[in-house]
Amino acid sequence: MGLWQIDTDTLARSRFVLSPFAETFASLKLLHAGTGAHPGEEAWLRAHLPGYRARLAADPVDAQLVRAALGTSWIADFFCPTSCVGESFEETVARVRAAGAGEARDDLRVSLRGPLPAALERDDLPERATGLLTYVWEETVRPYWKRRRRVLEADVVARTARVNQGGWAAVLDSLRPGTTRWLGESRFQVNLNAYPPREIAAGAELLFMPVTPRTSWVSWEGRERYAVVYPCLGVLAEEHGRRPVPAGLGALVGTARAGLLVLLGTPMSTTQLVAVTGQGLGSVGRHLRVLLDAGLVERRRAGRSVLYVRTAAGEVLMEASGAGTGDRAAGTGGRR
Repeated sequence: MGLWQIDTDTLARSRFVLSPFAETFASLKLLHAGTGAHPGEEAWLRAHLPGYRARLAADPVDAQLVRAALGTSWIADFFCPTSCVGESFEETVARVRAAGAGEARDDLRVSLRGPLPAALERDDLPERATGLLTYVWEETVRPYWKRRRRVLEADVVARTARVNQGGWAAVLDSLRPGTTRWLGESRFQVNLNAYPPREIAAGAELLFMPVTPRTSWVSWEGRERYAVVYPCLGVLAEEHGRRPVPAGLGALVGTARAGLLVLLGTPMSTTQLVAVTGQGLGSVGRHLRVLLDAGLVERRRAGRSVLYVRTAAGEVLMEASGAGTGDRAAGTGGRR
């Protein structure tokens, strides 16, 4: 397993951040896989996979470059730099372009675990990688970024609330269930790959980056900055921020209120519910009042925020309606 040794101070200073580049790279991985994990991803693939495949078919070198860079268990370093806090997509991808040709070829040999195909023995690999990543950003991510950002922000608030409620161990265990685990004694399991443990130096920057596709990886820049990229929480991972509401649950409590109940397996504020559902603030407030009075949700305070979450009674109702399964995001893959 991949282990990071993290001291208490480094973990306490760690941050959740949003990265347009990480969202773009996660979307590239989804396009490369060609199969979605849920209806939201499948709808997005139907819209964008044909154009992506046509682009690669027109340029076989780029097609080989993607296959080589994504590798099997290691992503070519130059192709996926670790974003900085507050860095735009353009700023991160500029570091891809700035990579040396020899560095790019060496990184690809590592991700391939062997020699390069003859077609990739060339000097323009960083420029080609930049062009491909920019295409994915401009054509398949940027048109949705405003909404995706709100979904990711909701995930960050929910994770932060969980830190306040259950401590960092509970949060680290939940990033990619079955993959990430806090093992105690400053040991954090980041993936299932058999790599030597890494000791994160005191003072290093530790970042957690949610993405909407169901994928994940870890990365680092030298010994100064480390990142764990993880799929955002369950229902929030869908492209349109919604999961289907079972007909029986909708008939019982109303479709709009049932939709809120489905979402509230994760603590969320009124503002976040408005952003994710598209309902008006007054409408969301009224529905929450009904759910509160019925004992199906409860309020929790996290700092200055008031969050709503399902109660035990709400969970029972969800399970009885068949909507209780699949609320947790399943982590997949992993870099390094």
